[in-house]
Amino acid sequence: MKLYFVRHGLAEDRETWTEDDSLRPLTKQGVARMKVTAETIQRLGVKPGLILTSPLVRARQTADILGKALGVEVVEDEALGFSFGVGALAHLLEEHAAVKDLLLVGHEPDFSTLIQALMGGGRVVVKKGSLLRVDLFSTNPPSGELVWSLPPKVLNL
Repeated sequence: MKLYFVRHGLAEDRETWTEDDSLRPLTKQGVARMKVTAETIQRLGVKPGLILTSPLVRARQTADILGKALGVEVVEDEALGFSFGVGALAHLLEEHAAVKDLLLVGHEPDFSTLIQALMGGGRVVVKKGSLLRVDLFSTNPPSGELVWSLPPKVLNL
């Protein structure tokens, strides 16, 4: 199984945002960049069977942009909100066992920590708007190999 990870796009500044953090949206620039990113991902031939997203507004907006460009259904899952780790991933993989490949939209530091755990170590940085692919060797417990990581600078060319 291929797992794709996309960290949400550029969001309103956390320091100046006065409302609940879960409501913090993408900026206009974040939306524009994510549309370009989604087009690039589509041209790369990435076609997951399902997009699972954090329910936080900035992640949901990112997932909706990706879903529209890729023609893939988007489903929210609370597990992707915060503290998403190997155990939560194992549960998602079991719940969506019929889906060939998944694209997950979420947050840091969860994604980098999770990918490092899947690889059995190393250092991974997941920048806003980046795309990473992990091929799983096993789904229970989840483990795999980081195949590639495309930062936003590459996806927005």
